[in-house]
Amino acid sequence: MKKIFFVAGIMLFAFAAQACAGPEGAQEKMAYDCMKAPVLKSDEAKELLKDAIPDVKILNVSPAPVIGLSEVMIQAGSNKGIVYIDCSKKYFISGAIIDIKDKRNLTKERFEEMNKVDTSKIPLDDALVMGSGNAKFRVIVFTDPDCPYCSKMHAEIKKVLQKRKDIVFFIKMLPLPMHPDAEWKSKSIICKKSLQMLEDNFAGKKIEKAECDTTAVEDNKKLASEFGINGTPAMVLSDGRVLPGYREADAVIKMITQK
Repeated sequence: MKKIFFVAGIMLFAFAAQACAGPEGAQEKMAYDCMKAPVLKSDEAKELLKDAIPDVKILNVSPAPVIGLSEVMIQAGSNKGIVYIDCSKKYFISGAIIDIKDKRNLTKERFEEMNKVDTSKIPLDDALVMGSGNAKFRVIVFTDPDCPYCSKMHAEIKKVLQKRKDIVFFIKMLPLPMHPDAEWKSKSIICKKSLQMLEDNFAGKKIEKAECDTTAVEDNKKLASEFGINGTPAMVLSDGRVLPGYREADAVIKMITQK
């Protein structure tokens, strides 16, 4: 299922030009017919996709940037994604629409928009703070103490803070099932509320096991699942955009500060 949803962010397909293509010599008529075609309805989209994507839920249907395509925002389980259905209703497309002139991935932008979260629902009392609490740009980072990419991301966060004093990061622990020791390490770090413990762990040093009365780890898992965050690192920007995965410092700054 994830392959259907997210291959668009990895590969580019040459479907846009073919979406309304008919037999040779019929392209102009087909394009005209597509322009006259009514906007696809949600129940139609569900019926067309139900065999390919079982239990699909249609979140929204709207005209796509390419004539003859409808943009369909979908959800299956906790996974959300975007596919396109052509005006003939014979094909659906999983791929990215790229604006050639502006070099923009329009599908990616729409995907980020649809996956925005309400940051007011994310409690920060269990978070480790990196930077000034009064900074203009506030970023929440879900991290796993035994995730190698989280360790690399942590180093990039430090570089960001060296360059920008108007950005603050709130680090929340999200241990993944694939890392058996991440659970107790996360709880210990939260109990001690120690950024140094997290950094020592990332550096390969042993950290002490601490106990306290907290449900923060379980709460973070539940919250991440609600938001569709199933991997680390994952950044949540002030405007609610969720940016998964490792990124270098300059790219992080650009994404945080861009309007």
